[in-house]
Amino acid sequence: MSDNKLVLTEDQRQQAELIWDYHLMGHEPRPCSAAIGLGSHDLGVATRAAELYRAGLFPVLVFSGGNSPTTVDRFPGGEAVHYRRHALGLGVPDGAIILEPNARNTGENITFSREALATAGITPQTVLLVSKPYMERRSFATARKLWPEVEIVCASEPLEFDDYLKSIGDEKLVVDMLVGDLQRVIEYPKLGFAIAQDVPQDVHAAYESLRTAGFTSRLLKP
Repeated sequence: MSDNKLVLTEDQRQQAELIWDYHLMGHEPRPCSAAIGLGSHDLGVATRAAELYRAGLFPVLVFSGGNSPTTVDRFPGGEAVHYRRHALGLGVPDGAIILEPNARNTGENITFSREALATAGITPQTVLLVSKPYMERRSFATARKLWPEVEIVCASEPLEFDDYLKSIGDEKLVVDMLVGDLQRVIEYPKLGFAIAQDVPQDVHAAYESLRTAGFTSRLLKP
């Protein structure tokens, strides 16, 4: 499995799509007090956040994220900085954007964004979390743990699994991320980082199968 752009077998594709569907929360985007665009390697997060801003769903948008090993080459200035630049180009006014350039993980995304909003005098009742599609469930579980008094609505680019694979252009990276996020959904509640989420048996079986097949680069370190 040395080729990062490895073509998935049909069984692996079906297993990955099952996990993909599980990660989606199925929320309908609706008006919220504020939005947070969660930093990652995927510029589609900023694209979707800009679309939802232009649709009038929130008045203020926090872009949160510094860098990680998977983003430092793609976004050398930091995830939030590049997201902001992209959103400005899509018509989001600078005055509607709050930059949070320091977060290194999802917990810090939530905590630091909350602090940035408070500094701006904003205490939201509802927050629209914009993330990669397969990060919806983990970001929801994290936010509910760290910010329980706020109602959380999740959103992402409305892409089918195959379309997302094509948009990223690296099947192994995407499936590694799917597997890694599911591991965090399972393990983080035990560590106090997130609320627990039910994982159906078929989803758990798909996860174990893909782990055994070597889709492991984004797993937690032992």
